[in-house]
Amino acid sequence: MDLKSFIRDIPDFPKPGILFYDITPLLNSPEAFRETVECFAKEAQDLHPTKVVGIEARGFLFSAAVAYRLGIGFTPVRKPGKLPYETIRENYLLEYGSDSLEMHKDALCAGDRVILVDDLLATGGTMEAAIRLVEKTGAKVVGVFFVVELGFLNGREKLRDRNVLSLITY
Repeated sequence: MDLKSFIRDIPDFPKPGILFYDITPLLNSPEAFRETVECFAKEAQDLHPTKVVGIEARGFLFSAAVAYRLGIGFTPVRKPGKLPYETIRENYLLEYGSDSLEMHKDALCAGDRVILVDDLLATGGTMEAAIRLVEKTGAKVVGVFFVVELGFLNGREKLRDRNVLSLITY
């Protein structure tokens, strides 16, 4: 299936000069959404994961479905202050400032084999921080999966030592 045909281009969003790749049509198509989840699950099976970790917010849409499909647990990684229990945090730099990600401190443990899932790979900074967050627990990242990759931003370079899967590349 040509998943790229389910991505809508939105010019000048969220600001002038930015071309936003909208995954909403993919999510709206049962066949395209199913194909996306199945592609991720097929690739993940050989990696023998014990948990799927999804990055807020659109990463949740795919990661929870992949975890369900594989019959393993799902762990959310969120922006600070969004999780109700004790958390661990990872700070990271953005082009103009910094941000942080959090996860429940008991969500993963040493020996867990983790697949990280997000909707988009741009510069790689968010995923790089999520990897560090997961590894703080002693868990091992065995795969890093994206629906869309913006290859021209070279985010894959930050993840070069990882098993990276992108279903659609621009």
